[in-house]
Amino acid sequence: MFLQLYPLLNLLLVPQLVLGVSYTQSDSITGTGFLNSFSYQAIADPTHGRVNYVNAATAASQNLTYASGNHFVLRADYHSVLNPSGPGRNSVRIQSNKQYETSVMIFNILHMPQGCGTWPAVWTVGGDWPNNGEIDILEGVNDQGTNQATLHTSPGCTMPASRTEKGNALLNDCNTLINSNSGCGVKFVDTSSYGPNFNNKQGGWYALERKNTGISVWFWSRNAGTVPADVNAGGTTVNTDNWGEPTATFPSTSCDIAEKFGPHNIVINLTFCGDWAGSVYGSSGCPSSCEDFVNNNPSAFEDAYFDFESLKIYT
Repeated sequence: MFLQLYPLLNLLLVPQLVLGVSYTQSDSITGTGFLNSFSYQAIADPTHGRVNYVNAATAASQNLTYASGNHFVLRADYHSVLNPSGPGRNSVRIQSNKQYETSVMIFNILHMPQGCGTWPAVWTVGGDWPNNGEIDILEGVNDQGTNQATLHTSPGCTMPASRTEKGNALLNDCNTLINSNSGCGVKFVDTSSYGPNFNNKQGGWYALERKNTGISVWFWSRNAGTVPADVNAGGTTVNTDNWGEPTATFPSTSCDIAEKFGPHNIVINLTFCGDWAGSVYGSSGCPSSCEDFVNNNPSAFEDAYFDFESLKIYT
């Protein structure tokens, strides 16, 4: 009997192996690094918002983007009353110069746009939309509730009705051609994940892991006790197996991730009204109509800005 204890003792004394996937940092973007790593998209808004996306020179001259130290700010104009028949409110849409596939992205955000009529988003997208897919990491409208993470794809990508995640699954067919391009979304339950509540708690971290076996999104509020050490440190490596249950998860069970998602650029933008914020404005508790409010209340958008501390990317 004494001899039979040795195998058990050996097992107890040998360190247990962690079979997780470790990612190594490939990009660390802070402050003016955002200005060098992203390009401005002065385009017509594909979501039909009451917005006028400006170029780099206009953004700089109107102080709509600026950087110093570990801050990068992207905001909308909050001074001008708009002509109802003229362009929308000046704002900014930027796209990363690099593309990414299998990777982990960690967005350390100090402040996000808030206010009636606002529709901020942080997302990734392929060049041939929707055939190369879209991943919405941070998105919401009119200060309504919590964040929503969503996939948009060509036909043939669905999500299982039951899966392990902290959020609540909405529609499970990611096909852009149905359900008015709602995609397959997951609504977060953490009230600090979006809008004024996010800002009142000094922001937090959004993280995306994309691999061929699935796509996951996590959120941690600034002072949450559950922030992983490697996320908080922003160091040279991360291991997502130590992060706990994702807030939103999109497995490859009935969606070929490698086929439906190609090389992606990162997009950060702020629009107003449009297909989503405008369509639900009447039920948001906001005054007037969405376009009238955006046109006539510039001071309401003083808090309509992103402030990024950093973007860390691991491959």
